[in-house]
Amino acid sequence: MPRIAPPDVDRAAAARAAVAARRARASVKRAVAERERRALDVAEAAWADQPTGAEASLRVRELLMSIPGLGPTRADKVMDQLGIAMSKRVGGLGVRQRARLREYLAAREGHGEGTGERDTRRLVVLAGPTAVGKGTVSRYIREHYPEVLLSVSATTRAPRPGEVDGEHYYFVTDERFDEMIDSGEFLEHATVHNASRYGTPRPPIDAALAAGRSVLLEIDLQGARAVRQQMPEALLVFLLPPSWEELVRRLVGRGTESAAEQARRLATAKVEMGAQDEFDVKVVNREVSQAAAEVVELLAVP
Repeated sequence: MPRIAPPDVDRAAAARAAVAARRARASVKRAVAERERRALDVAEAAWADQPTGAEASLRVRELLMSIPGLGPTRADKVMDQLGIAMSKRVGGLGVRQRARLREYLAAREGHGEGTGERDTRRLVVLAGPTAVGKGTVSRYIREHYPEVLLSVSATTRAPRPGEVDGEHYYFVTDERFDEMIDSGEFLEHATVHNASRYGTPRPPIDAALAAGRSVLLEIDLQGARAVRQQMPEALLVFLLPPSWEELVRRLVGRGTESAAEQARRLATAKVEMGAQDEFDVKVVNREVSQAAAEVVELLAVP
């Protein structure tokens, strides 16, 4: 018997319902990511006698990846440890799978006990070629992962539009920079692009690590090499563009440099790209939130 196609009005209604469902799931994930809801509460809502559609239809992997600090690699590892298939939705879990996920989420959102994860923190150094988006990724981490401490560098260059002293950089004079060098305040310092100087104050980093906090440094290639000499235990991460063409587009598109300066920075970027094998980990900045999640994931020692 031939199948009868549903009327157009039914297809339209189904399409509207699908869009509404996607938006509802996105709202749940956003609430978890912004710490407005606990992941465990979302799971319990999905397992209630009369579950709401958004929580129940959310895939388990999507729920895990919504948790701040839990990126795709660790989410996949957790899924494997819990014995849950990637296609499983929260509402479709069996009794034993629910119990395992409930125990994991309760432990993670409590004191970290029973998760099999250590709460040891590390220093992560984020570097890469000019215009790759290091600053954009760092800003995203600052806004969405408040548990991560971003070290603020000192620089002799002038602020760019929108940059705030003490938040993005400490903007200092050449004389003040020299004083900081003489007093041993820097973990590293260097001249970048044959122009401005940058330096990383060490005391705040030492204090944060001693207190068990994660610390992220966003610095240039020279600075990353200097940090490796001073603190070999640091993890060096190289941020890559999706392609060379995209790097050129980003540099030209931001419009903060003259044509001559753009050409000089691109020449420097070609040299910097050749240093990527010196780093411990490579992260491709295709999409800012994804790259940020990958970097944050590296901050905790498993």
